[in-house]
Amino acid sequence: MKNKTKALFLTLCAALIALSILTINLYSSQKEIKQSIANAEMRLSSDNESTVPSVKTNYMSYEDGDNFVDAAEKTVNTVVHIKTEVVSKGNSYYDFFGSLLEQLYGGPMQMPNNVSVAYGSGVVISPDGYIVTNNHVVEGASKIEVTFNDKHKRTATIIGNDPSTDLALIKVEASDLEYLAFADSDEVKVGEWVLAVGNPFNLTSTVTAGIVSAKARNINILGDGSTIESFIQTDAAINPGNSGGALVDMDGNLIGINAAIASRTGSYEGYSFAIPSNIVKKVVEDFLQYGSLQRAYLGISIVEITEELAEEKGITEMSGVYIMNVEERGGAKAAGIKEDDILLSVNNIPVNSNSQLIGVIGQYRPGDKVKVKVQRKDEILVKEVTLKNLEGTEEMHKEGESFYNEVLGIKVRPLSSSTKSELGINYGLELVEVKEGVFKQKGITDDFIILSVNYQKVSSENDLKKALNADRNGKIRIEGTNSTGTYNITFEFYR
Repeated sequence: MKNKTKALFLTLCAALIALSILTINLYSSQKEIKQSIANAEMRLSSDNESTVPSVKTNYMSYEDGDNFVDAAEKTVNTVVHIKTEVVSKGNSYYDFFGSLLEQLYGGPMQMPNNVSVAYGSGVVISPDGYIVTNNHVVEGASKIEVTFNDKHKRTATIIGNDPSTDLALIKVEASDLEYLAFADSDEVKVGEWVLAVGNPFNLTSTVTAGIVSAKARNINILGDGSTIESFIQTDAAINPGNSGGALVDMDGNLIGINAAIASRTGSYEGYSFAIPSNIVKKVVEDFLQYGSLQRAYLGISIVEITEELAEEKGITEMSGVYIMNVEERGGAKAAGIKEDDILLSVNNIPVNSNSQLIGVIGQYRPGDKVKVKVQRKDEILVKEVTLKNLEGTEEMHKEGESFYNEVLGIKVRPLSSSTKSELGINYGLELVEVKEGVFKQKGITDDFIILSVNYQKVSSENDLKKALNADRNGKIRIEGTNSTGTYNITFEFYR
């Protein structure tokens, strides 16, 4: 028994000694680790001895949040709330028995007017009251009321509007207003911080933040291929009512006009789209100088390069766009650009999609010259192209300029913005003069507005030509109204 007790005592002593040694070693190791860390910190703090590179990022820290504040403060007083009233005029059917009906009823038949109210946003771009917004915010409006951030109100008039870009310029009588300056949207980078400012759900002066998610997006919301869609995509929250508001960079400069959201519910779901400021600036200048948009064209048809196309055509690089067709009267043809060329850039801006090309060319007018880089087999060529209008000329068309159509035997002009507002429409051609032709035969001499030809809406000389060429076996259908919109006229004839 004594021997067992002695053995147990010796075992416990040995364990205690081993535990003490382990504790001493751990303590020594901790001291060594702490000393090593201290030595490393001393080495890193010495510029001469440091071997670890330090990198200063451009990412915004929470301490830099004042940048959001500064940009927001610079913007909120320049973004306005827009309320519009749209009058839908009731129209009775009227054809060329209409004169008999007028005798029976004692004059043109009229229907009561319906007034609808809509809301949106706008951006002040000059101290004397010019405001840019979306066309869909003000189109057809009979009354436009602008409310500023300090709650004072002004009535606005439309200076110019264009459905193909979804842009409009309106004006209020004011002075010394705070306004936003245009930034260069071509310099905007994906991943850059941006702010969206507007009036969602009729709430004034709302600011949201996000980043640029993509550029040169075409989401096919403006209609056919004649539209200009090259949106800046952002994840800044935009909702109904934000349309026409500002997308600004961190310096508080305008990089876009908010126009649309991608949504299945009608509310924000993560994707928002803005019209780039370079396009906005050019369209605004067109409205001020000419009264209407001046579109320029390269005169080519393109297709984006896919793996299948590259294999079919023997294309070795996936950059650029493939030129399928060159228009005979276009600027590209005159500059020596050919079918099967690959367009790489315009004025040193890379082009890899149709929407990128639309975005670049949308900043220019007929008569402007651009440097176009193309690849022809293994050769890189740079061509100077003089842009032209859709008719193949370098002429500008001012709003209200009349033109003659020999098929109808009439001279017409595009409707003014004021007439469009009065009638609640955004298209139409006003009769100026009737010569020999179907209109004279029908007894139509004045007070007539052509609204559609062969079921196609018309607003320009090119619209009218295209619509007339869409006849069915030579049969042409004309629809129109009078200058007050109190009755409609429809008739058909054969060429």
